[in-house]
Amino acid sequence: MTIRPVLCWLAGFAVALMSLATESDAASPRTAAKPLPRGFVDVATIVPGVVTDLRYATENNFVGARIDGYRAARCILTRQAAEALAAVQNDLAERGLGLKLFDCYRPKRAVAHFARWARDLKANATKAQYYPQVEKQHLFRDGYIAHRSGHSRGSTVDLTLLRLSNQVELDMGTPFDFFSPKSWPADTSITQDQQFNRRILFEAMTRRGFRDYNKEWWHFSLANEPFPRTYFDFVIE
Repeated sequence: MTIRPVLCWLAGFAVALMSLATESDAASPRTAAKPLPRGFVDVATIVPGVVTDLRYATENNFVGARIDGYRAARCILTRQAAEALAAVQNDLAERGLGLKLFDCYRPKRAVAHFARWARDLKANATKAQYYPQVEKQHLFRDGYIAHRSGHSRGSTVDLTLLRLSNQVELDMGTPFDFFSPKSWPADTSITQDQQFNRRILFEAMTRRGFRDYNKEWWHFSLANEPFPRTYFDFVIE
């Protein structure tokens, strides 16, 4: 066999290998989202027009890094919580308002990531933005960070309101994840308009079976959650 036919044969063989590799990658299970555990749904498939800003799948959060267990920016909840949220969204639409979600189901490993960060008292790069008035060593004591989170049970959500006409968030007095007494739902140091906006959110959520948390205006849990004693750790992907 001469050199030229050998080179042509090798080139053709390499192309065939590349084609097989591409087909294999396309069929690889890594490229497809794994089925969710029974009883859980992607909120985007249940709540029409919902807006998300899932901070823990990015570096834009109080830790300053992508959080363990968040491999994709997906809002996952139990079906019961998602359907209740859809009812809230429908109610709000009559007022020209909608929901914007910051966090939904949270794996246990993400809660552990928060706890490690909170114990590292030298890691204060985000203090000015997220906890300017609170000392980091007091975040556990003051209820802003916990060793276990209701989010891991799959029926808790962090969210705010926005105007449907322009997608602008309503002014709630503080941003999401701002660790301060000003973020307490009952705080009266904020303006009357800001208090009114918080009241709209509170009433819309509680009307559909959610209960609030007294340290965070954005935090709501389904009162009759289906897994009240189970803390999940499946990865969001």
